[in-house]
Parts: sequence; C-alpha cells; structure tokens
Amino acid sequence: FKKKGYATSTVAHLSQKILDEGFQFCSLYTDSTNPTSNSIYKKIGYYEAGSSIVYKL
Repeated sequence: FKKKGYATSTVAHLSQKILDEGFQFCSLYTDSTNPTSNSIYKKIGYYEAGSSIVYKL
C-alpha cells in the first residue's frame, strides 16, 4: 500500500472533516524522526508548531 496516496488521502479527508464540523484548527502529534509520515502531513498543510518531551516512570 506504500506510495499509493492512501495515507495522504485519509489524513487530508479526516482533517477536513474536523474543520467542516466547526473546529477552528486541527492538530496532531507525530514522531519527528519519521520522515515518511512527516512529509505526508506537510504535503497537506500541517506545520510544526512545537515539540514536547515525555518522561515515563
């Protein structure tokens, strides 16, 4: 299923659905070391707005 556009299409559709339901923005968390998913998100208009660090006990 790689390189067929399924992930891009799905994320774009779901993101637009959220906006169409009246939300002002749509955000997501991603692994910054995963260039494949990050390129998909950037392609459809997402941009990096910050980062976070998680500490597990």
